[in-house]
Amino acid sequence: MSRYPAPELKDLPDDIKAKVLEVQEKAGFVPNVFLAFARRPAEWRAFFAYHDALMVPESVGRTSHLTKGDREMIVTTTSAANHCLYCVVAHGALLRIYEKKPLVADQVAVNHHKADITPRQKAMIDFAMKVCLHSDEIGDADFAPLHAHGFDDEDIWDIAAITAFFGLSNRMASFSHMMPNPEFYLMGRVPKTQ
Repeated sequence: MSRYPAPELKDLPDDIKAKVLEVQEKAGFVPNVFLAFARRPAEWRAFFAYHDALMVPESVGRTSHLTKGDREMIVTTTSAANHCLYCVVAHGALLRIYEKKPLVADQVAVNHHKADITPRQKAMIDFAMKVCLHSDEIGDADFAPLHAHGFDDEDIWDIAAITAFFGLSNRMASFSHMMPNPEFYLMGRVPKTQ
């Protein structure tokens, strides 16, 4: 799974073990990232607290105009630019499910300009890619296309923060050789079996 051995579920602190079991119950398996990062419990807690604040804003009492599909599209596209196999496969699976489009993750990972996405999503991904690859070049003019598609400044913050957070995640997954769970590859491509 990784260059760094993951701890056993039974050896995790109770709060982390409870969250991992909750994810396992919902997904039917434990995504490798949950165990890989658990080797350092304080970092695991910080990572998943920020993850949830960005990806599940209602968990911290915040609303957002970005859909779950939008968020996963940002992660999948920018993770591809960062060459992160784990995040492209894992978040691509979630993207396919949320958007109900079995081809969209592959399309945005390879070339979002030719993907079957809306003009609003294209503007969002164009901005995310600039944050990912050239954040030092972001200027006021970069906000105009997003505003034209109904994004407000808080939405734009979300796009940038998701991109930046997953830049960290991409690098941790890549350097540690974290591999995607096999289950991710078929999610959203074939009907779910009970």
